[in-house]
Amino acid sequence: MGTIYEAPARRRRGRRIALIAGLVLVVLLAGAAVGGWAYYHSVDSKLHRISVASLTDPQNSPQNIAAGTQNILLLGSDSRNPDTTDGSRTDTIMVAHISADHRSVQLISIPRDTYVDIPDHGKDKINSAFAEGGADLMVRTVQSFTGLRIDHVALIDFSGFKEIVDALGGIDIHVDQTFTSIHTQHEFVKNADGQTTHMDGATALDYARQRYQFTDGDFTRIAHQHQVIKAVMDKAVSTGTVTDLAKLHSFLSATASAVTVDDTLSPLDTAWAMRSITSADVTFVTNPSAGTPTIDGESVVLSDETKSPELWQAVANDTVPQWVADNPTYVR
Repeated sequence: MGTIYEAPARRRRGRRIALIAGLVLVVLLAGAAVGGWAYYHSVDSKLHRISVASLTDPQNSPQNIAAGTQNILLLGSDSRNPDTTDGSRTDTIMVAHISADHRSVQLISIPRDTYVDIPDHGKDKINSAFAEGGADLMVRTVQSFTGLRIDHVALIDFSGFKEIVDALGGIDIHVDQTFTSIHTQHEFVKNADGQTTHMDGATALDYARQRYQFTDGDFTRIAHQHQVIKAVMDKAVSTGTVTDLAKLHSFLSATASAVTVDDTLSPLDTAWAMRSITSADVTFVTNPSAGTPTIDGESVVLSDETKSPELWQAVANDTVPQWVADNPTYVR
């Protein structure tokens, strides 16, 4: 037990947990695992778990995937209960790809209005899969769209997101343009270079939800979501939350109940897989698109038929850094 508290190990462990905090959902799992068995069990007992058949069905799982990689589907929704979706849709859809050497993570956003084939339901916006079939159909849809094997899924509702930010004492965001929230009428004022705005959980959520005020709609919202995730990482490090065992346990205990994960996900295995990763090893990418036409009376996002398959093949091959270097436009 003595080595757990040595300063160098704590710094390495802090950087590792900071990354997981940046992924917002996985922080509650891997962070708990490094805190010791007693802390792990006390936090793990507060997590909601669901069975997702498509994660273990070999007929639904692509096989030609680089060995040693992990792909975790992260979903944000107005309704966290995946068993009673009742028409709720996922506003945030991200694939967290952990490289085979466990030295990097790519966090890839799929715009919620991306027009795709939903298994057994025809063509529709990708976020409708959650409304029509919960987490299981969403996993099947993402696997069909990307050609990837999805190893795990984690969900968080918007109220849970606020809890995470507030548990850190708020976050600091560089507001890139002035706009007024359509939900709260709060005015976000553009910051000068090098300046930031401090936001509590409700304000950060409001900031990350806006899209109708922007010419590129959901793409600006995705960029703002990426800002918020990075800010969560930075705050977890700067406040010592990830290096002080008592602070870490208090944070995890306050937020674990807001998270739902599949029943095959092992917090200890996730922590071990990410043990060498630092926050500098995270890349934010957006699925390439090719326009936003109106289909059946609704605006949708068309996926780029060339660039999108290239990206997901790079994920399958575990060569995303090279693809990103060749396609910097999609890094946000």
